[in-house]
Amino acid sequence: MQKIKQYTLIFLRYLLVIFMINAGIQHFLKVDFYLPFVPRFLPFTEFFVYFSGVVEIVLGVLLAFNFKVLKHSIGMWSALAIFIMFWVFLPIHIGDVFMENPAIGTHKLALIRVPFQFIFIGWAWLVYQSLKKKEQ
Repeated sequence: MQKIKQYTLIFLRYLLVIFMINAGIQHFLKVDFYLPFVPRFLPFTEFFVYFSGVVEIVLGVLLAFNFKVLKHSIGMWSALAIFIMFWVFLPIHIGDVFMENPAIGTHKLALIRVPFQFIFIGWAWLVYQSLKKKEQ
């Protein structure tokens, strides 16, 4: 049973690697889709779409590695950063529910998207905790 848990956590880690890299790439391929998600008070909205894409790609790549930085693996730090980033993006997705024209398309999609953000948060936390425990 322990081996199944271990392999499941490894699978979830590398699935998150793929997910983050793909999400980051999508910021470059579908800029117009992501522009409405950038809060209106921020200038240079296109810059923030590209910047967040770069951050997602970098965090996804770093999540795959185990070399040490500040006594812990870069993968563990990356998982923590992804966890925090998912929390930072949560208000954007909640706000989308209340928009007259949701950025994601429809109110139904906006409502469905919010619970998925909590799943992503939990996923990143699980990966972070498994990497942290592995280092103890």
